[in-house]
Amino acid sequence: MSILIDENTKVIVQGITGRDGSFHTKTMVADGTKIVAGVTPGKGGQDMEGIPVYDSVEECLKDKKVDASVVFVPAPFAAAAAREAIDARIPLVVCITEGVPVQEMTDLYHRARAKGSVLIGPNCPGLISPDKCKIGIMPKRIHKAGGVGVISRSGTLTYEVVNELTLAGLGQSTCIGIGGDPIVGTGFLDLLERFEADPETTAVVLIGEIGGEAEEEAACYIQDHMKKPVVAFISGRSAPKGKRMGHAGAIISGGKGTAEAKVAAFEAAGVDVADKPDEIPGLLLKKLKRKK
Repeated sequence: MSILIDENTKVIVQGITGRDGSFHTKTMVADGTKIVAGVTPGKGGQDMEGIPVYDSVEECLKDKKVDASVVFVPAPFAAAAAREAIDARIPLVVCITEGVPVQEMTDLYHRARAKGSVLIGPNCPGLISPDKCKIGIMPKRIHKAGGVGVISRSGTLTYEVVNELTLAGLGQSTCIGIGGDPIVGTGFLDLLERFEADPETTAVVLIGEIGGEAEEEAACYIQDHMKKPVVAFISGRSAPKGKRMGHAGAIISGGKGTAEAKVAAFEAAGVDVADKPDEIPGLLLKKLKRKK
């Protein structure tokens, strides 16, 4: 199985006629995703590679059954696009766009919960269940279907870790990039719960980074609620104190969010923490062998 998406997931692309939306729509279709429509205001009635385009999500839903929407809309308009999908109660909304203002994201966070939508992102690569569905920009070629769930705050680091897993023969059930902003729609806890409940996910890899306390909260959740093996990696361990590294959320403030604190929290919860990404498959194989 997988979480959030599968081979039957029907997807629309908001911003399908733009540069990024059109490019990644083609790759998603080539990778087997069921793209049923696109939405770009003012472009309704057109088509993109045979995919019908609508002026609004509301108009699209009159004709199409939709399970998920992916937002490739420029930053000034991305929050409005995501809000439109959430208000239409689309079950899964994935916002790839970087640069969504924190105030706008705060509203989207609460709105998604009130409306019953799962919001992934913003500033994320999306998610993929290999050989079933890809929503976003992850490269399919490095993935392999299997039982390892992957959750990551980092986009490109996700690719490196997934490639190492695949080379070691460890396939993935679902890989999710949650985004690196201070506020994201869905964090570690919700996804850990879903992976724990998924009968075909056998283990989880969690990729965190300095800044915030999401990893410490995840460690507590793992200790109290998870029976499946979890291996973690924390990026930014060599970052100078007080420096923000890459993502808007990757900043240490008031002595909180340090790499040392995160590693200590995971180790206290029985989670092995890799020093380098290429150590993750070995640690995972050891934990899976011990579980048997």
